[in-house]
Amino acid sequence: MVADMAAGRVIGVDLGGTKLLAGTVDSTLNVHHRAHRFARGSGTADVLDTIVDAVREARDAADGEVDAVGFGIPSLIDQERGMAVTTVHLPIRDVPFRDLMAERLGLPVFVDNDATVAMLAEWRFGAARDCSDALLITVGTGIGGGMVAGGALVRGAQGAAAEFGHMTIDYDGPLCPCGAHGCLEAFVSGTALAREARALGLELTGAQVAELAHDGHVGARALVSEMGTRLGTGIANLVNAFNPQVVVVGGGVLALGDLLLEPAREEVARRALAPSRDLVRIVPTRFGAESGMLGAAVLALEGVAA
Repeated sequence: MVADMAAGRVIGVDLGGTKLLAGTVDSTLNVHHRAHRFARGSGTADVLDTIVDAVREARDAADGEVDAVGFGIPSLIDQERGMAVTTVHLPIRDVPFRDLMAERLGLPVFVDNDATVAMLAEWRFGAARDCSDALLITVGTGIGGGMVAGGALVRGAQGAAAEFGHMTIDYDGPLCPCGAHGCLEAFVSGTALAREARALGLELTGAQVAELAHDGHVGARALVSEMGTRLGTGIANLVNAFNPQVVVVGGGVLALGDLLLEPAREEVARRALAPSRDLVRIVPTRFGAESGMLGAAVLALEGVAA
């Protein structure tokens, strides 16, 4: 546990499909500085340069030495080699991410999938604390997933587990960025919300639809409710498969709150099997938009203490 570690500071980096957050974090998870960047770039070099720039800002702002850097990136990770194997939303493919960052930053580097590190933060200290079996779904530009089973973080045989966004919930559904049709991500994301708004003649971003929904706009609320139902369909599949105590939902779309989560809970109650449906709680993240950054910091803190 991080609370038992000697005092030290690390940098946690959450790299999303469009945005980056780097934070200087101590062993009690206090954040001393935050560096924000837009992660979108024209190529791999642009994205890597943006990451390095943000980490350097966070390191320069640190009061004292930084022991390591932890990264959560939206990629399938080869844990043995520290490779970013593939990602849907950024030009990072077959990149030796851990070694490359360690060389450029001159610090020990630990890397994992962005949703996996968010699960780590929520499991250690947040909404899934004291749970032996828990799932996390992040809903933003796309969908990420994290999983704890039997009291251990699950990464799979090659570090590619918990890609919940790419389960098929409608064989004839819309095209997903991964190339398949009808994935959960194709129905539940900020991108999907904007697409559905355009189908109704509303040229709005997902964030604008969310704002209208909070203001009581009937059409926007209907879109959000339908997305919540789709999310509930995916969660019900996971509940039936894994029997978790809690499913934690995070990411940018969580700004919708119960407008999204209540339809999801209702769909889980309809679709999931007893006794799993009677046990599971579906709750928002404790750390909100900072779950990924804090989880990356926990990854680094635990890594240097190992």
